[in-house]
Amino acid sequence: MNPRSESSIGWHASGRGGAVAAGGAEAVQAGIDLLAQGGNAADAAVATIMALSITDHGLFAIGGEVPFMIYDANRRQVEVLSGLGCAPQDAKAIEWYMANGIPTAGDIKAAPVPAALGLCITALMRYGTKSFADAAAPALALLDAGGRNWHERLAHTLRRMAGGRDWYERLARTLRRMAEAEHTARGSRQEKLQAANDRFYTGDIADELEAWYVAKGGFLRKADLAAHVTRVEKPVTVDYRGYTVCKCDTWTQGPVLCQALRLLEGFDLKAMGHLSADYVHALVESLKLAFADRDEYYGDPLLTDVPTTALLAGPYTDIRRELIDMAAASTDIRPGDPLTPAALKGPGLHRPGPGGTTTCVVADRWGNLVAATPSCNVFGNKGDGGATGVTHGNRLRSFNTCPGHPNCIAPGKRPRITLTPTLVLKDGRPAAAISVAGGDLQDQTSLNVLLNAIEFGFSAADAVTAPLFSTFHHENSFNPSPVRADTFVEVGSVCVHSGIEDAVQQDLKRRGHTITVTSGPIANPVMLLIDPDTGLLHAAGDPAAGRHAAAID
Repeated sequence: MNPRSESSIGWHASGRGGAVAAGGAEAVQAGIDLLAQGGNAADAAVATIMALSITDHGLFAIGGEVPFMIYDANRRQVEVLSGLGCAPQDAKAIEWYMANGIPTAGDIKAAPVPAALGLCITALMRYGTKSFADAAAPALALLDAGGRNWHERLAHTLRRMAGGRDWYERLARTLRRMAEAEHTARGSRQEKLQAANDRFYTGDIADELEAWYVAKGGFLRKADLAAHVTRVEKPVTVDYRGYTVCKCDTWTQGPVLCQALRLLEGFDLKAMGHLSADYVHALVESLKLAFADRDEYYGDPLLTDVPTTALLAGPYTDIRRELIDMAAASTDIRPGDPLTPAALKGPGLHRPGPGGTTTCVVADRWGNLVAATPSCNVFGNKGDGGATGVTHGNRLRSFNTCPGHPNCIAPGKRPRITLTPTLVLKDGRPAAAISVAGGDLQDQTSLNVLLNAIEFGFSAADAVTAPLFSTFHHENSFNPSPVRADTFVEVGSVCVHSGIEDAVQQDLKRRGHTITVTSGPIANPVMLLIDPDTGLLHAAGDPAAGRHAAAID
């Protein structure tokens, strides 16, 4: 098998040997190269993710986070890797946040433990076949061609983890040190990968990171790095029209999509017609209810008792669906109470209302399928990272400081993030993967794209380029204010793409929606569809949003 040349990488492609859709073209090429070298989807996804930290730097960085979902053909099941770092363990740090707020613009105090490298190594250990050095090679080649100071420092960090000698003669002694970890470690492939991981999280690189945290006034310490674990979890799933939709748990906003789909099962969307006023209205009103529950209940399920099962249960869904008035837009903020049956008959609780991310989906010829959403929320510290060149983000701003709230910051807790990849099965077999960049828009766009395929039979290319719509009728996930009502974005709002007919826009206005129109992309989707009859892989990314795709024949 031969990959298509880099010059032929476009925004959609089909093939049986493997496919990748992501952000930068060079990152797509990195994944294709790993597939062509005999790597599987996990190997190719890791190579793509690491390359995205260069091609999409600012949207993602190697010190960021990556929720990662995989259909593992060997285990015949979907698993989730929680590539998300925690808040500092020091209780005094948490006291500082509660007293002073969580910084929102380029302050190292807002950085969680860097998780992307641990995610990459865990994916290679559990599912992959290649070494860390193999997977890091495309990123290192991009760094060598860069010329920015932080490129050289990050290359230093990656190569000290990877091992080997031949690639590193042009680099200073510090660039060669990290290479010793994987290359010189004795034992199995797993033990060598663990040595690379340990050098970052417990070794001399951790020492350098801690020194940088201290110098910058941050709260993270080497003990926080050493405590980091990439957790392997079960997905949250719902069945919809014969498909099983898989999402990450409530440390993300992923179950919003599940809740919306459960509500929409009660409507004949296909009969309404694609992008009709009824269709847009039904989706928006369902999303409003799902977001209200997200904002009220979601948080790290390891430290918060989130009623996920109850939120997705049939009786709760049925009564919530009754709140949708097809003739009028709701301007209420209506989280429900899934645990108190008497409250199910009411409208729910009412509160009056006032990023940076990239994408990655990969499939291989053996039936493995990956959806990941790499991000870093970099803002003011882009290109920093001290001696290691590991740029950190501000993801702690996805917490809040409202005492008692399920997403209130706490020692060693994961923030509830917007990053939300999607995997879809049909009859137990992988059928689709979606990744979207766009903060609170991610699951809204995922819902648009998924229904384009399931309800209306769109191809991957058509599904990601069809006109989209969204609502801002929810809290801002990046505002950590303790007064959550003050974070509500815009009551009753709907943003529609200019490709949606004017008659539909006018109809929505008559129902009470506040309409704004945009000619640009509404979030940045990529999608991979698998033909169940032929096994052909179809990958696509919205070209207007700078997405790319390629495949192996």
